[in-house]
This record gives sequence, structure tokens and C-alpha cells, in this order.
Amino acid sequence: MPISVEHRLLYEVPLGPVQGGRFQPTGFPDIGHAVFERPLPDGGSETVLLVESAQSMANRLEATGWDEPAQRPLEPFGELPWVEVVSAADGSFLTSSRTEAHRLASAFIKDALFDGDEGKPIEGKKLVRRRLGLQDDRPIAPRAIASALLELDPLCLVHGVFFAEGAKVWPGQPKVARALSAFVEATGARRAESGGVKKDHVRHSLSEGEGGTSEGYGTVPFHRTEWTARQVTAYFCLDRDQLRSYGLGPAATGLLEAVALLEVRRLLDGGLRLRTACDLAPLDGAVLDQSGAALPEAAELTERVLQAARQCRGELGDGMPLVGKWQPKKATKSSRKPADEDEGEEQGD
Repeated sequence: MPISVEHRLLYEVPLGPVQGGRFQPTGFPDIGHAVFERPLPDGGSETVLLVESAQSMANRLEATGWDEPAQRPLEPFGELPWVEVVSAADGSFLTSSRTEAHRLASAFIKDALFDGDEGKPIEGKKLVRRRLGLQDDRPIAPRAIASALLELDPLCLVHGVFFAEGAKVWPGQPKVARALSAFVEATGARRAESGGVKKDHVRHSLSEGEGGTSEGYGTVPFHRTEWTARQVTAYFCLDRDQLRSYGLGPAATGLLEAVALLEVRRLLDGGLRLRTACDLAPLDGAVLDQSGAALPEAAELTERVLQAARQCRGELGDGMPLVGKWQPKKATKSSRKPADEDEGEEQGD
């Protein structure tokens, strides 16, 4: 049964290598390239290759709103709240809720010090816990948590966040799933084997104790596995039901949807150079959802984000980053508390 656009926005975008026909897929430490057989209606099967995983695509989508050289959000994402972490030593940029793998649940945010009431510093984990209203002996309130995340960093409601550390730190351990997910698959995939050799033009023979291949000396042959495929497709899914379930109202819900679609549009417009040997681009000009409606252009989506941000400004605050200062912990035997005592203090706040 087809899924209505009222519930999901689904995009399937045919891709092809920018040059040639080979490409390098993602790999995993334990299994290498992810290959599987997809059953066909006639009883047969076809070989399918995972080109890019959901977790990697989430990072790439988020990166479309981040200016790496300036270490700041690109417009219009800079109009939305976010959390910045700087060095306590010199104030230089370290990381942020837009770049950390765990977003607001990052260890750097958790351990940073922020300005609290009456100018007193407060640890990030205590600050976030207060904002989310997390308490022992209380059920978590999903809508209150969504509202708090909107004030801290709305992109957590698009890409998800999981406060996975123990319940003594995060009572209830709230989790927000990804509302926007994506992956890239190649169907009818076949291996393209090749190789090469790293030559040493100086040291022509290796002797024991004089440095070997592990130190970079010597001539070393290597093999390389790339792939070709009948079809490569990028899949995007925006869960509209999840966005509405936050209970944030039409303006904030529209803002989150516009942010998600703008990320998709920017990713496709910029091409998908996933790796050195995996440079892909859309084959068709139009990107259509399951109803045949076109994904809006970047300029239109940018204006939608700005307009929605203005409409729900009171829910977003001033859009400026919340800045925390982080420094490495230097635990000593004399200063460390027993784990239970320390965690009890955290929970009692």
C-alpha cells in the first residue's frame, strides 16, 4: 500500500558516477563492503550494494548547513539556536551541537561550563537536564522535551538525539529518532577488481632491524575493489507524522520540514562526492516525491526557513549560540569521589 505524502515525503533519486562507471562504496571494519541479495517477484534475486549508510548520510545532510572554515552555521541555519563549545583556555572553537556525533548528548557539551543563574557556572549536563525537565520518579514528557530541544537546537528534532548515558545522569534517557533519514544503494552491483603498487625508489631491499613496510619502507603491491552497478539510487524519507507528533504548532513544524528539505536539496545540488573514488550526481533534473510533486529549489526553501523562523521566534529565542567552556578533566586520587557519591550529586540537582 503506497504511503501518502501526508505521512511521509519519499524521494528516490537516480545517481551516476560523474566520470566513468566505477565507484567506491562505504566499508565496515568487520565485514568490508555491505552486499546482500534482494528477492525479485519472479523468484530470483539481484545483488545489492550499500553505497552509503543512514548514519553517514545524516552527517552529510547536517554538513550542508555548516561552514567548516568559519566554524559557524551557514545561512539560514544560523538563525536557529545551537550550542557552541569553546576552549576554556583561550576561547577557541572546539565543537558544537551541529557537528558532534551525539549532538546535545555530546560529552563535550555535557562536561562544558555554561553561564547559569546570577552568573554562576553550570555544567552542561545539568543545564540540559533542567531544560528537558528530566527528574527521577517522573515520566518523561515528549512534547515538553521537543519544546526544549527546539530552544536548544531544532536540528536535534530533525536528525535525532539519544541521551544514552546512565539514568542517574539522564533520568528516563529520552531518545528522539531521526525524522529525516537517507541512504544510497546500488542494484545489479558487480565487483571491479584492480590494484597497484607503492614503490620505494630508494631502498631496494629490506633488512631486519633497518625499517620495514610497517614503517613505510619497501615496495608494496596492493589490491583495490571498486564496483559497477545497473542503477545507483539515493533514498530520502521525511517522516511528517513524527514532526507533527512533537506538538509544536504549525509554524515550528513547518520550520523543521523546511530545514529537512533544504538539507536534501543542498546535498543533491552540491553533488555527492562521498569518497575520493565515489563522486556521484543526480541523473535527472527534477527530484519528485511519491505523488509526483517536485522538491522545491534551494532559494524557495531558504525563504521558507527564514519565514517560519520569524513566525516562531518566541519559541526559538534569539537564535544566538549558547556557549559553553570546556577543559580536560584532571582527576587525582585525592580529588576523586566514589562513583555513587558523585552520581548522587548529579541526580540531586
